[in-house]
Amino acid sequence: MDFEKMGGLIPAVVQDADTGQVLMLGYVNEEALRKTEQEGRVTFFSRSKNRLWTKGETSGHYLSVVSLHPDCDQDALLIRARPDGPTCHRGTVSCFEQPQQTALPTAPVSFLAELERLVQRRRQHPGEEPDSYTVKLFQKGLPKMAQKVGEEAVETVIDAVAGNVEGLKGEAADLLYHLLVLLTASGLSIDDVVQVLRQRHRTISAGERRD
Repeated sequence: MDFEKMGGLIPAVVQDADTGQVLMLGYVNEEALRKTEQEGRVTFFSRSKNRLWTKGETSGHYLSVVSLHPDCDQDALLIRARPDGPTCHRGTVSCFEQPQQTALPTAPVSFLAELERLVQRRRQHPGEEPDSYTVKLFQKGLPKMAQKVGEEAVETVIDAVAGNVEGLKGEAADLLYHLLVLLTASGLSIDDVVQVLRQRHRTISAGERRD
């Protein structure tokens, strides 16, 4: 990184590794970047405190590093991370959310990653919400989850064939949700499925180029 070009500090944009949402902007010096790499938690250089500052050191809402990406000029950094709670001190997911907004606009598919994260939490910490439908599904076991996916798939097909657009939206939502639960229970994630789709896409695209 070209720290000298920026007077010893470079801007670092933190992005949610799962949803793609921009969480915050901070600044890092060489020492902060080194600590981030070594400890796997995002550490900035606080200009107001004039010291290193690990995000979450007070709140417990750390940012766990997934990957680091310098820009083309080596004077800015993109950090992909997984947040452990709200990123902003105001309690919002992102520092870029404004009070008049219900949520920061994101790509629709990013909500699936948020929902998957919640499903995983329900599985790992069932005592937090013992009456949750998701918790109860996990308690019933894999056969019941698989059965629900089958039921929702059939209902989705029925509404699609019948031309019931509103019903189709609801049934498709039910299908996606129950599929997320089934994948989680099977030790898989959306990313595992997407990787298969990407590989198939590459294979098909390469075949088309050869033709």
